[in-house]
Amino acid sequence: MQMNMPVSDPQHEALLAKIPLFESLTKDDIVALSTHVEEIVYEAGAVVFRQGEEGSSLFVIEDGSVEISHGEGSGHIVLATLFAGQYFGELSLFDGAPRSATATAVKKTGVIRLDRDDLVDFVNRNPAAALRIIAEMGDRLRQTNELMSRQVARNVLEEAEESLTYGQRIADKVAKFGGSWPFIFMFAAIMVVWTGVNVVGLETFDPYPFILLNLVLSTVAALQAPIIMMSQNRQSAKDKLLAENDYLVNRKAELEITALLRGQAELLARLALLERDAGRRPVDSIDRPTPVPPHVSE
Repeated sequence: MQMNMPVSDPQHEALLAKIPLFESLTKDDIVALSTHVEEIVYEAGAVVFRQGEEGSSLFVIEDGSVEISHGEGSGHIVLATLFAGQYFGELSLFDGAPRSATATAVKKTGVIRLDRDDLVDFVNRNPAAALRIIAEMGDRLRQTNELMSRQVARNVLEEAEESLTYGQRIADKVAKFGGSWPFIFMFAAIMVVWTGVNVVGLETFDPYPFILLNLVLSTVAALQAPIIMMSQNRQSAKDKLLAENDYLVNRKAELEITALLRGQAELLARLALLERDAGRRPVDSIDRPTPVPPHVSE
């Protein structure tokens, strides 16, 4: 691992400006913040930090890729693979809590690191920038709360039905009836009666080759075709609404699952730390029962 002294660099400024946490900062704030970062190069397979370690730094990838994983051995799970321009470890800038996952360089990777102490120093020198960061965090927290509290699972078909006009309802009923067996049987019966009456000679209002019948059939087909197409277009719109609703439900479920996994990882990390602390306690410090003096008989 190679380390260089912190320097101001336009590339560092561009990387920091892409981080949502710093989106509200001015150009001068970004330039000042970039002087606090340092470049680090990790070889392929090098561990950036391990799960359970104390964290105090934000990392932004300049080039290469980093794998974020949880657990070890058979319980090892790859959570994400990050590439140039992406960042990780941002929560440690504020809470300094143990890392909830392990970050490993997939190949030779260059990153810039911003430590918590450097951010505190930057904030102390730039109180206005601190307020902008807090405002950005509050805005994102508000958006997250709104997303999590909003009920995204809804009956989109019922909502679409309520917004239909009278003409659209008639078109749907006509299309539904035109694609049913009763319509086929009814139309077949009409054709049989029509042709039978004219062939037998009871009433020759449309003799063979049944020109009037052909005109009626053509008229019915010409009117029925656009009505069916209107109904099919509305069905396509309903399918889009269903797909959008499924996406929102899956997105909310993904956010909730991610929050649960993060909380579980933090709990496991804290439990592991407690177990290590308990294992290092001296035996003499463990409370032992006070021995009861033997009874002396008089």
